[in-house]
Formats: sequence, structure tokens, C-alpha cells
Amino acid sequence: MKTYKNLIKSSFDDFKRNKIRTLLTSLGIMVGVLSVVLLIALGLGLKNYIEDQFESLGANLLIIFPGNVFSEDTGAGGNFGAGFAGGVNFDEKDVRTLKKLADVKYVVPLYSKSMSLSNGKEKKAGYVNGSSEEAFEVMNIEIEEGRPFSKSDVTGKAKKGVLGYTMAEKLFLDPKVALGKTVKANDVRFEVIGVAKKKGDRQMDDGIFVPYSATFGSLNPDKTFFTIYIGTTSEEAIKTVKVAAKEALLKRYEEDDFSVTEQSQILSSVNQIFGIINTILIAIGSISLFVGGIGIMNIMYATVTERTKEIGIRRAIGATEKDILLQFMTESVVLSLLGGIVGLLLSAIIVWGIRFFFPASLNLIAVLVALGVSSAIGIIFGVFPARRAAKLSPIEAIRYE
Repeated sequence: MKTYKNLIKSSFDDFKRNKIRTLLTSLGIMVGVLSVVLLIALGLGLKNYIEDQFESLGANLLIIFPGNVFSEDTGAGGNFGAGFAGGVNFDEKDVRTLKKLADVKYVVPLYSKSMSLSNGKEKKAGYVNGSSEEAFEVMNIEIEEGRPFSKSDVTGKAKKGVLGYTMAEKLFLDPKVALGKTVKANDVRFEVIGVAKKKGDRQMDDGIFVPYSATFGSLNPDKTFFTIYIGTTSEEAIKTVKVAAKEALLKRYEEDDFSVTEQSQILSSVNQIFGIINTILIAIGSISLFVGGIGIMNIMYATVTERTKEIGIRRAIGATEKDILLQFMTESVVLSLLGGIVGLLLSAIIVWGIRFFFPASLNLIAVLVALGVSSAIGIIFGVFPARRAAKLSPIEAIRYE
């Protein structure tokens, strides 16, 4: 133990003599570790964001998408299939059919389209989301100012809407000012009766929620919906309602025209996708670590050359090849670890700052892997110059100029 303490102390003494070189050498490892940890943190953040969005929809929920979103023959969870390509557009007839099913608490259709929203003076890119009055409960949309539209607004095709918080700021600066004002979506005017709390979802924060019936016409001439949410009376009823909903829709559509999915199924597929994404991100970040390792090897080779006479003197007074090998290997590993630790500290600071805007997350495994890899790089790329130093002949080393 004492030997290793002396080796580490000797390494730091050498680093102090060559501070600039030490900084530049460890910079490659620092950037590599920073890249790997940040890429993983951002990947986990995106995964957390998506999971939060689905979990905020509440429990006991089924979602019907157009197209064969999942290939269900792949086991639990399934994989993403052909997606929304070739899928159908649902309509009010489908909504009425699904409402008749047993153990169904509510059926909420959703029409959504990106379009410009205007306050009469300026336009902003946003979304028009047409749905029923139950959408606020299903999608966990809370009201900041005013009120949500009601069932009578839906049946009466009222041109009233709840503006997303971000859009209210863009068009009226202050959400309170937006109440009672008019917002135009294309040529259709909607009275703002409420402003939603900020949700962190661009489609909701930058949009306006209106009764789906009010979109029928120029905004939604085909009177169709992209998605339908089904709430069940209990968790136990999810499986039976899913089967019943599928059977009901198969009377009108082909099997590949739609997908009836559970939240757990979607989240399982999201986890599979992000497992692959994280692997790719680690591979990309590892390139920086590899480059940093080459930098360490080059510097250690230069160090061996500079300290040839010192090595010869140490060998002459009794140091073995193993002693010289350990000395240079220790310097290489310590240099790598220094870069790795600094990279981790910078990553933690950056992730902490990002968390105010995005749910990025540090992963313990990523931290351990980053430190382990940085140590391994010190060993792997340090072994060649260390072996070269250990193999030097004492007499030739002392005579070296």
C-alpha cells in the first residue's frame, strides 16, 4: 500500500512540474467522459419526459391509433410496427360505438393540426386541438385562468377555446389579458375562455383546445379524429375493454387499419427504443474517449523520452523493470482518472442546470462506466510507453542526451 502511495505522490509531483501538458493531456479524457455522461443523461431525460407525458394521462387508459403501431406477435410489449402509415381516420360513429361498450367510463376523441394562430395583429405557429370536455381530465390539463369548455359547448359547436400558456404569452404577453380575447386559427375565430397551466408539451402549450365539433368545417372538413382515448372503470377491465374495442372496430375496418394499445405497452416499447439509443450514444461518446487515450499514449511516449536519463539512474541504483513499469502505468492511470473525474463533475453541473428545463438524469451505471473506461484507457494506452521505459538499458539510458 505504501508503495502505491509513493507512486501516486510521485505522479502528482511530475504533473506539477508540467502543469500545461498535464491539463492538455487529460483534456481529451475529460471531453470524452463529459460526452458519454451527457449523451446518456439527455437520452434518459427524453425517456423520462415521454414516460411523464403518458403517466400524466391517468390510469386505466387505452389509446387507439391509426395504423399497425405495434407488431403484437413479438411477445409482451411488442415492437413498433408500420406506424401510422395507411391507417384510418376515426369519426363520430366510432366514438358512439365505443361509448356503448361495457366498463367504459369515457371516450375522448382528439383532432390535432399544426397551423398559425393569430391575435389579429401577429401570427404564431401553433396547434389546434379539437376534443371533448373530458379531455382536460384525461390529459391532466389544469386551468391557470378562466374555465374549460363544457359539454354544452361541444354539443353547441361553440367557438370557444382554452389557450396554451406559452401561446397566451406569445400572443398577449400576460395570460390574464388573453381571457375574453379572440384568437384566429386560419379564418375561424375562437373566444378565449381559459388559459391552461404550462404542461411542458409543445403541442398543448403552443396550441388552443377547442370543442371538436367547432373544428368541423374549414379546419376539419372530413370531421375525423387522429386518436381516441378510452377510459375504463377499473384496471381489471382494461383487457376486456381492449378486446371489445378491437372487435367493435373490426366490423368497420381492417386489422391493420388501427391499433388498440395500453399505456404499459407503449412504455415498454419506448424503453426498448431508448435502450438501443443509449447504446448508440455511448458508442458515439466513446470515440472521444478513444481519441483522448491516444493523446495520453503520445504524451507518455514523450515523457519517457524526456526522462530517459532519470530512468537509467533509477535502474542503476536498483529499480527493477517492474518498478519502472508501475511508475509510468500509475502516471497514465492517474492522468486518465483526473480527466474522468473533472468530466464527471462538469457533467453533473451541466445536468443540474438542464433539469430546470428538461428532465435530464445522471445514471449511476453511466458514472461507473465512465470512470471504469477512463481508468482502462489509462492502463491500455499507458502500457506501451511504460513497457518501453522499463525495457531501457540502464547504461544506454544514463548516456542518453
